[in-house]
Amino acid sequence: MSVLYDITLEIAYRYDSPAASSRTLLRMLPRSGAGQQIVTGFVDTDPSPDFRHDGRDFFGNHTVEVGHDGRLSGLDFRFVGRVRRDEPESGLDLSCPLGALDAEVAGIHSLAPESPHHFVGPSERVRREPEIAAFARAVTDPGMSALAAVEAVSHALHREFSFDPTATVVTTEPLEAFRNRRGVCQDISHVMIAALRGIGIPAGYVSGFLRTHPPEGQPRLEGVDAMHAWVRAWCGREAGWVEIDPTNDVRVATDHVAVAVGRDYADVAPIKGSLRAAGSQQTSHRVDVAPV
Repeated sequence: MSVLYDITLEIAYRYDSPAASSRTLLRMLPRSGAGQQIVTGFVDTDPSPDFRHDGRDFFGNHTVEVGHDGRLSGLDFRFVGRVRRDEPESGLDLSCPLGALDAEVAGIHSLAPESPHHFVGPSERVRREPEIAAFARAVTDPGMSALAAVEAVSHALHREFSFDPTATVVTTEPLEAFRNRRGVCQDISHVMIAALRGIGIPAGYVSGFLRTHPPEGQPRLEGVDAMHAWVRAWCGREAGWVEIDPTNDVRVATDHVAVAVGRDYADVAPIKGSLRAAGSQQTSHRVDVAPV
């Protein structure tokens, strides 16, 4: 089964004092690959950039680098496109035993972007956290399959975390969110990545879109969907990468549309850049994920 989505993502900045010399790297165009394909799609800015370069980063994410040389009172970034999402196959658990996973990782003689070696050690936003690793060991067992261990960590975090948009900011450390047991999808995903790496499971971060469902009998509203985050875990040679959404404690399926993958949020941020400005700025986001 496949689902087609028309997707719009708009991120707008407004500056109290006009800014100049803006340089921005965008990751807003969804990925194409197994299980997901872009039918149509384009990223643009308002005003139009003085410089633009479309490319891909190391992990294969679509990137758009733009530059604005004039003074700016605001900047709008926008993606509009159509994406087909396929239902993932649900088969047998082909993952290796958790206790054998280290040997399976060591047997991978590649540093290609999909290699698990990039996802086992500390990264910019996810350091080694003995406290989080101890939590993961307490809810798993070396005799489990790697996939069962991933699911056990997701179940445990889902039970203990409260989704609270007021509890954290984008720079909150995973250990702080873990100790408070509160946060948003970014926090829960970072904590799960730290937990999985702490027990030897290679784990990475996925940013994307999550289709939301209106209450029964109510019309679907535009612009209420959100950018979302979830986790990918490498479960051995046969199983490969498996994606799970710990915020909702579900395996990733047709409601999820991936935009970028990386080691943590620093690798996938939809907008990263610099500009010269004085005073404060205001930011607004709008996401719409509409099934066709």
